[in-house]
Amino acid sequence: MVTSQYDHIWDCCCDHGFLGAALVAKKAAPCVHFVDLVPDLMDQLESKLKRYFPIVAGSDFASLSYSQWEVHCMDLCQLQLKEFKGKHLVIIAGVGGDLMSAMVEAITQNNATAEIDFLLCPVHHHYTLRQQLIALDLGLKAETLMIENRRYYEIILTAPKNNIGVSAMSPVGNTIWQCPNQDEFNLAFNYLNKTLAHYKRKQRKNGAEMQPIIDAYSAVTLQLC
Repeated sequence: MVTSQYDHIWDCCCDHGFLGAALVAKKAAPCVHFVDLVPDLMDQLESKLKRYFPIVAGSDFASLSYSQWEVHCMDLCQLQLKEFKGKHLVIIAGVGGDLMSAMVEAITQNNATAEIDFLLCPVHHHYTLRQQLIALDLGLKAETLMIENRRYYEIILTAPKNNIGVSAMSPVGNTIWQCPNQDEFNLAFNYLNKTLAHYKRKQRKNGAEMQPIIDAYSAVTLQLC
């Protein structure tokens, strides 16, 4: 989902920076930014980046074999993009949907004039996150479903819904239920059943609160395209 249309890519909550480093090596954008809150971790990451991807001052993007990069030790919710011109891809992965919702809201509010796409991979609370994206007038560019180490992940590429090529965001997902082959159908089938079972367990304590979510997932129709 990371295409060549972006001027800046932000690997947020980057931890050890493996994703961002792969994008630097791939030359995915003129500049890849690494953002996290932990000073020691970011110092270590910056040292490794200097070793493997030394900054070439004054070089243009076409002449480089990898992207330029910057390290930012900061609260993601305070991110200001006005000094960075062009189109941005903000990647947030590895945190829950509640926290991710707050991060996306803060970034959009703090950077109202910036051109931003978000690539999101929450570890849980997907329904909460999607509802927040809808509330922020963000739509769907692409989404996919994957499993790793027996855990399911939704990966959502979202942008302002008035942009070209952006469709309405569904609180339970759109194209992840439209499967091009049997393997992906089985993946989606198992994920849907697991998700419904999760919310039905939560319904025992929060019945009325969970019912609209259960109804929404129960209405999903799997398709083998």
